[in-house]
Amino acid sequence: MEAHVTAPLPRPVALLTGAVLESGARVDVALADGVVTAVAPAGTFAGTPTEASDVLDLTGFVLLTAPAEPHAHLDKALSFDLIQPPLGDLGSAIESWVAYAHDMTVASIADRAREQALAMLASGITAVRTHVDVLSSHGTATTEQALRGARALIAVRDELRGLMDIELVALAGHLSPDEHVEAVLDLGFDLVGGAPHLADDPERDLDRLLAIAERRGIGVDLHTDESLDGPLTIERYARAVRDWPRDRQYSAGHCVRLGTLDPQRLAEVIAEVKAADLGVISLPITNLYLQGWQHPVSTPRGLTALRPLIDAGVRVAAGADNVRDPFNPVGRSDALETASLLITAGHLTAAEAYHLVSDGARSVMGLPDAGARVGAAADFLAVRGTGLIDVIANAPADRIVIHAGHVVAMTEVTRSVAQPGTPATTPFTPASELAPTA
Repeated sequence: MEAHVTAPLPRPVALLTGAVLESGARVDVALADGVVTAVAPAGTFAGTPTEASDVLDLTGFVLLTAPAEPHAHLDKALSFDLIQPPLGDLGSAIESWVAYAHDMTVASIADRAREQALAMLASGITAVRTHVDVLSSHGTATTEQALRGARALIAVRDELRGLMDIELVALAGHLSPDEHVEAVLDLGFDLVGGAPHLADDPERDLDRLLAIAERRGIGVDLHTDESLDGPLTIERYARAVRDWPRDRQYSAGHCVRLGTLDPQRLAEVIAEVKAADLGVISLPITNLYLQGWQHPVSTPRGLTALRPLIDAGVRVAAGADNVRDPFNPVGRSDALETASLLITAGHLTAAEAYHLVSDGARSVMGLPDAGARVGAAADFLAVRGTGLIDVIANAPADRIVIHAGHVVAMTEVTRSVAQPGTPATTPFTPASELAPTA
């Protein structure tokens, strides 16, 4: 493997050589102070006086803008085996989670969140926006009980600072009192969140959450209309934030209901979303799992209206949402899995799909541009492969992850495969003695 790293991580790098970009161009990329300073044809910097330890040979790798995860639930992640919930729709998932969450500790939440965040980092994700439940337990919890998840994620964010960027969203249920939401925000959370479509009065809960955000002068990221035939709150949401300051982020996750609207009504709603510059976050794996249980025949896809939103110029991102919890029992913590689902279930091109999990996600999260562009943040994912469609299709584990100009994760795989025509009588050779094929 050409890109062998022997120094402890994180390791600073000044030059990436021989990498293949999404366009197919083979390039060298110079870095300084966490920023890209030059992108040139491969070999341009040969002979440039540079410490060998500062050079990363990416021959055989595809160099991509590092993915960002715009909608995670680190406080819920990896709880499926602990809970053993029944398979089912959104309602049953919520019931299972609420019952389990009652007895969680700050330490147990932090342990799972840390493990999940590091798995995401290893796959290439260098920025995460995670929703964290305000644990009000149907309105009966004390403030301190409601803060358990928030305290855990504050600790994990601080612990991983420098390795990855973590944004925190206070996910307030409709029974979470304002004082609990405010207490979570006081800990240093970035955004107000919630799921108004689940409330008895969706518009009232939407207005309540927006009022909290406006009072605090911060942005909003709401779970929005996560159903095939329920409320449609995104239009009111878009109108409400249309004239708010643009230095804050406003986004809507899921938006499954948009995928069920007739073309004329959809166009009307998208016009409002576009006018407000409201970011839309698609979450294919969780919505494919949770939606459609009541339709055993011709089961709907449960995705938002990706193509109309993209064609209208709406800022669209995509993420994995839940990973191995009651809301999604599977998931690989890998943006390439999300991109693959966007192609197969969302009918996007490979370039469009990867944009949604990288540049599109960074835009919706309010992060600076990254990737192989002069002046961009030096956040990269290098994957062994021949091109974008190859790495999305195969999701090779051979990866190098760069955040702020430092190698922060590296995975190297050794594979041994029997050669065709080898007689079955050949004595067995342990894998450790076989020459690697990659």
